[in-house]
Amino acid sequence: MHPAFSVIFLTTLIGVGQGLFIALYSAQAYSAIGVLPKPALVFMTTGSVFSVAFLVGGLVASIFHLGRPERAWRSAAMWRTSWLSREVIVLPMAIAAVAAYGVIHYQGWDLTLIGITPPFPGALSLLVGTLTTVVIFALFVCTGMIYACIRFLQEWASPLTVINYMLIGTGSGFTFAAALSTQYEPALTLFFAGWALALTLFALITRSASLIRNQRIKYRSTIQSAIGVRHTRIRQESQGFLGGSFNTREFFHGAHPWIFRFIKWLFIVLGFIMPALLLGYGISSDAPKLFIFAFFVQYVGLIAERWFFFAQANHPQNLYYQLVS
Repeated sequence: MHPAFSVIFLTTLIGVGQGLFIALYSAQAYSAIGVLPKPALVFMTTGSVFSVAFLVGGLVASIFHLGRPERAWRSAAMWRTSWLSREVIVLPMAIAAVAAYGVIHYQGWDLTLIGITPPFPGALSLLVGTLTTVVIFALFVCTGMIYACIRFLQEWASPLTVINYMLIGTGSGFTFAAALSTQYEPALTLFFAGWALALTLFALITRSASLIRNQRIKYRSTIQSAIGVRHTRIRQESQGFLGGSFNTREFFHGAHPWIFRFIKWLFIVLGFIMPALLLGYGISSDAPKLFIFAFFVQYVGLIAERWFFFAQANHPQNLYYQLVS
């Protein structure tokens, strides 16, 4: 498939925003049971602002993929059958929920506002955070299922697609939380960095599993079935017309094979291995500034990972246009 950078930035940015919120809520939940110190309100508020910014940034990026942006609202009409429509509905819900979570922390609101005395402070934000977490994971499922439900693109049609979206997004969000905490809440830096390291390593395992799976795919369609000729040796000599077409532009990435292979190793190194090394060294040597560097390295790697994810999907029509592809 031809990777659209608007969709690449959409999926990577909202992934960071979702993961960052999960990191914030996890820290608050752990503090509520006395495992961690209570996060400062300024940290929770600032983190929520960044989470909303990443989610909104992804939403804005998606607009550049639309031929008629003024008709974007119609994309929600098929919510009963379309995962894309469900994502279009859930994403604004996630933005609103995270924003409400941040406002509650900024204002210091609690259930006493409606006459309820909670057993511990912060009960309102925990309640809103729990509901927001459900929305965030629903968004992960919707985004992943947009691609996993397309059965004829066999590279995507796997539970690993949804799992990787969750782990990669959550891992990058925790890495950003670790970087952010170095400035606003140093007491929680190791907590975020430890989870970021674990999630990055888990994501490396599941993403590697998807690469191995895709290398072993036995395609249902062949060049014989594409043209209806059962001869054992068929080779395309000409495309059949001089110029390109929508099919040859949109359903193949067009990159040279060595570039395709280079990007695969690039995202493995920058998206997983280097961030894991930086996080691990930062934890062991108490060098918090490495966490900031780790996030920027990881995000560059995730852009490459998402490009490869889209480019690796081999549309069956490429069996017919082999010479061009």
